[in-house]
Amino acid sequence: MDPSGVFPTSYRADRRVVRTRWQALALLLFLAVMLAAPHLAGGRIIAVLNLMLISAVIAVGLQICTGYAGQINLGQAAFMGVGAYTAAILASRFGLTFLLTIPLSGVAAALFGFLFGLTAARIKGFYLALTTIAAQFIFHFAVLNLPGSWLGGSNGITVPPAELFGFRFVTETSQFYLNLIVAGVMIAGAFGIIRSRFGRAFVAVRDDDVAAGIMGINVAATKANAFLIGAFYAGVGGALWAYMIRFVAVDQFTLFHSIFFVAMIIVGGMGSIVGALIGVFVIRIIQEIIATVGPNIADSVSFLGGDIVFAGMNVILGGIIALFMIVEPKGLMHRWNILKSSYRIWPFPY
Repeated sequence: MDPSGVFPTSYRADRRVVRTRWQALALLLFLAVMLAAPHLAGGRIIAVLNLMLISAVIAVGLQICTGYAGQINLGQAAFMGVGAYTAAILASRFGLTFLLTIPLSGVAAALFGFLFGLTAARIKGFYLALTTIAAQFIFHFAVLNLPGSWLGGSNGITVPPAELFGFRFVTETSQFYLNLIVAGVMIAGAFGIIRSRFGRAFVAVRDDDVAAGIMGINVAATKANAFLIGAFYAGVGGALWAYMIRFVAVDQFTLFHSIFFVAMIIVGGMGSIVGALIGVFVIRIIQEIIATVGPNIADSVSFLGGDIVFAGMNVILGGIIALFMIVEPKGLMHRWNILKSSYRIWPFPY
């Protein structure tokens, strides 16, 4: 619901993401704050922001696949892992620049995700969720059982730092700007996809795939494309992760991580790119609080053991998902839209 007096007069105007001057000003202010963040915040905060930017790329891809196309995906961490390993191999063994490894990592993950997208043409719901969970186990089985000279096995792969014209992205600040640029491009691309005919086809298939097929939409291809795009975003995020950590191992991409990404889009709001970003912020802040407070609790109550941080994080995460599914199933973005609409029509309740 736009403010009173703001209405599009052309199709191009109707498709704009930024509709008013105040929205443009807010966007510019946000970008200015992000660009200045490394000079305003400490190293720990920049590290958390780096993690948020990478998570934002992956969560936006999952939002396209699940939130817009309605295809349940519990294997996003596996697709992320494919991208991370692809970047690690291309960078460490072939010496390719990150300008090539990042998109190629997305392509590799997209091809892996496309295989599971083909199964979505015949199954849905619970059975599709089981199929995507299988992606996690296939990924882990392949990494651990293929020859160690291929994927490193349980030892992992060391990744050289990203480098451009002799400049090495080794500091938190340099990695932040790299992640910010890539995340900005991917998020802008997501808005373009959703506002294109592909995005409208995703929504039609999500709402009613039978009716979408009657309207002339290729339902099987649309579902497969949703997985392909979602996995591509996960692969790009995995490549950024590999360059940030500079070491990839199979235990970095587990089913728990996939559930974290699902929680982000549930908390932020299904079917909203901005909602996915809000969910990333909320979930990562909660994880950071638990990681900070958890060790102190473990030291104070010694009989709980050192696993209190990991266990507490998963218990709280599960509780948050259950709470939002019961109280606010459409997420924080839906509640924010209601508040904006209420403000704009006040004091007229109708």
